Amino acid sequence: MSSNPRLFVIAAPSGAGKTTLVHALTRKHPDFRFSISYTTRKKRRTEADGVDYLFVEEPEFFKLREEGALLESAEVFDNHYGTSRKQVEQHLTDGHSVILEIDWQGAQQVRESMPECVTIFIMPPSVEELERRLRNRRTDSDEVIARRLRDALSDMSHWDEFDYVIINDDLDGAVADIEAVLAGTGDSSATSHVALRRAITRILGLSYITFGYKGFSPPRGSGILAAMSHR
Repeated sequence: MSSNPRLFVIAAPSGAGKTTLVHALTRKHPDFRFSISYTTRKKRRTEADGVDYLFVEEPEFFKLREEGALLESAEVFDNHYGTSRKQVEQHLTDGHSVILEIDWQGAQQVRESMPECVTIFIMPPSVEELERRLRNRRTDSDEVIARRLRDALSDMSHWDEFDYVIINDDLDGAVADIEAVLAGTGDSSATSHVALRRAITRILGLSYITFGYKGFSPPRGSGILAAMSHR
């Protein structure tokens, strides 16, 4: 247990790898507690209730939200997600630092409720790599992937609201970068760091346009362009 338990908020666009990173972190640091989110979406074949998420129906989710039992909540891809306030507060009271894996909307809400939290945004190394990761899941159609990419580009526009940004181009390297932040030595990942800001500018391009950022060009034959034209 820690004498100074802290709340760490990790957010990312879909496909950036935050779940893989969080699981790697909690395996290496068993004293950290991973807050399991409520969700109304259907369980994937590789997921377990109470391990990856707490799967609930919409009426139960709305009841939790109305009762103030959720520290944060958000709607993502037509599904609802939320963090148990009681779960987080109990972990902190027990002396354990807590990691929340949520989206940027939830991060804003947590920051308002618990301004002492440390926020970390996970950025993919490129839009092309982001699409490759989404496609390798083999769970979504071209239309769904196109929507996820559009939403991801929108999510990525909020990176500057976070304390730190980690570019996930290598799992081990990204885990090490997050560990440095957790240890208080992650200055090179601070949002204000000039070299990091330049790297993010290269990833996002120079200006925001209809589907995201200038320079976003889906690979030929990916089906993404066709799907985007029918949004």
